[in-house]
Amino acid sequence: MFGKAQKIDHGSLMDRVYRRQRHVYDATRKYYLLGRDQMIAGLDVPSGGSVLEIGCGTGRNLIKTMNQFPNARLYGIDISREMLDTAQKAADHAGIADKLRLAYADAARFDPQALFGRRDFDRIFISYAVSMIPQWQVVMREAVAHLAPGGELHIVDFGDQKRLPHWFRAALYRWLEWFHVTPRNNLFTVAASIAADARAKAETRALYRGFAWISVIRRS
Repeated sequence: MFGKAQKIDHGSLMDRVYRRQRHVYDATRKYYLLGRDQMIAGLDVPSGGSVLEIGCGTGRNLIKTMNQFPNARLYGIDISREMLDTAQKAADHAGIADKLRLAYADAARFDPQALFGRRDFDRIFISYAVSMIPQWQVVMREAVAHLAPGGELHIVDFGDQKRLPHWFRAALYRWLEWFHVTPRNNLFTVAASIAADARAKAETRALYRGFAWISVIRRS
């Protein structure tokens, strides 16, 4: 079910981008949004633990998370009402609507207490969204601030492609620009800095010759 809405002033772009794409999003993105399932498997959600997805999109990842961690309590926020509508329908279809709460919010400044009645989460993950969020570093810091003690932030997104042919990297970057996507080639460096500031630990993993990166920040 949807939680309370918080004021959004730049979600209209995402609504325009995904108003039609959302209907074929999962069928097409599976070919190049690589590493999502590896990230979900690595969440290692404690029994009854809370999981928040920032930029939950179609709900595909939350449904996968529920399948893998059936005792988890799931939450999702997105800045696109179009995507939230699709996510709610997907949750209904998967029969997990009663275990999932969705809310319309800006990840750079959201209040989980107002949205969901809780202050923090055991796990927060961001799947292929930091490359679409202008304030992505602010979002990462905000996410870490909402981790429970021992909580973890998991991020999967495009890598720097350095171990792939130059022509492939150039073509991919040009194509991603059409969808307002900008790979964050300093993701690992930023994650390490944020972790240090929070007295947390940062871990990194490169997949498919650097096509995809996974970054994890663990609070002690």
